[in-house]
Amino acid sequence: MMRRLANLVLLLVAVAFCYGLQISKPHYADLIGPNPVRGKVGDTIVGRSFEVRVEKLEFARNLKADRFGEAKVLTTGGVWAVVTVAFAATDISTSVAVASWRGPTGLIYDHTERLSFINNGLLPITVDPGLPTKARLVFEVRPEEVGNATVLISSKLMAALDSQAEISIGPVAALSDGMPAATVDTLDLTQPIDGQAK
Repeated sequence: MMRRLANLVLLLVAVAFCYGLQISKPHYADLIGPNPVRGKVGDTIVGRSFEVRVEKLEFARNLKADRFGEAKVLTTGGVWAVVTVAFAATDISTSVAVASWRGPTGLIYDHTERLSFINNGLLPITVDPGLPTKARLVFEVRPEEVGNATVLISSKLMAALDSQAEISIGPVAALSDGMPAATVDTLDLTQPIDGQAK
């Protein structure tokens, strides 16, 4: 009787141990997922194939863009977050194709496709060694997702086992209506990015 009880206890301990291993081990997606390289606005974040630094963060209710020689104004029910970044390749030519805005609640907003008619200064962008370049990352987000957000940048959509820049935005002052305090009415994207010809 004691032997059976001891075997039963041993079996229960083994089951509990195996269950603990199962729920505590990393998931497959975590094992092969992107390797985060973290920093904040103004830091130079060095990944495997590219370096990135956020130079400017702007918020707007509307965006002005040039579509085939005609001015077009894009509106939103939220706010446009425009992040100006400087890219540099580390060793070989590379492309940077994916950017997302992760809000403080964990909601993720992908780089907008509403500006796909613009050929210059938006993703995807190619970066060559010794030839740094600037780009604009444009997101359409809810105002409450602006402060304490993180910008995620990687070279490809499936960044398995590759580096992913994670840039912390930090707190952003807000107005009584929830919009960021520094929000402008219309941001003109037809102007060249600072320090770079259009």
